[in-house]
Amino acid sequence: MAGTFNGFGQKAIPFLRALDFHQSREWFQENRDLFERELRDPFGDLVETLSERFAAAGLGLRGDRKKSLFRINRDVRFAKDKRPYNRHLSAILSPDGTKMEQGVLFVYIGLDRCFAGVAWWQPGPALLLAMRQAIAARPGEFRALVAALRMNGLGLETEGRMKRTPRGFEHVTQADLLDAIRNRHFVVQHRIDPATIHGAALSDELVDFTLRAKPLLDWGRAIEGKVPQD
Repeated sequence: MAGTFNGFGQKAIPFLRALDFHQSREWFQENRDLFERELRDPFGDLVETLSERFAAAGLGLRGDRKKSLFRINRDVRFAKDKRPYNRHLSAILSPDGTKMEQGVLFVYIGLDRCFAGVAWWQPGPALLLAMRQAIAARPGEFRALVAALRMNGLGLETEGRMKRTPRGFEHVTQADLLDAIRNRHFVVQHRIDPATIHGAALSDELVDFTLRAKPLLDWGRAIEGKVPQD
């Protein structure tokens, strides 16, 4: 049964701060109960509360407390930084409830910042090409998407944008379309005030954000549905 989200514990961020200071498996094991009570279990409740509300709203995103949360342990096998723990905890809600799909809601609670994003993040080559082709071939649809997001107080992020136009799009000359075609991702973000994470209203905030970002989900899904599956 899904848990009802009532907010993260008051010690959620202080726990992350202490974990970042100690970066010790011994310390983490001694304080695992605190981690689970203040951070992990409430995050699971948030994911399942959002899943129920997204289903009711027809947003096509879901998750659960076992599959959706990322581990707080870092993968240090090929990293120079060998600190064993992240400074954040995060989760994804996706069309099929796994972390492998595109067109997702990502929620991040961390020491550096707290935020949510609706994203087509690192789409595979076929889907990314199809998105770029859609921008070039149907600029009116893309500009309508940008306008709808703007009306909802959102804008596409530019992180990771290529400096040069990818091959095959040399014929595109309009600056706004060129910028979009150079994107490697299509993402909108919402900043979460860390002071607000301790209340149940955070789920309302995230539902509102995802509804405002729905034009991006719809645009990507329409394109994805026409891409041949491997």
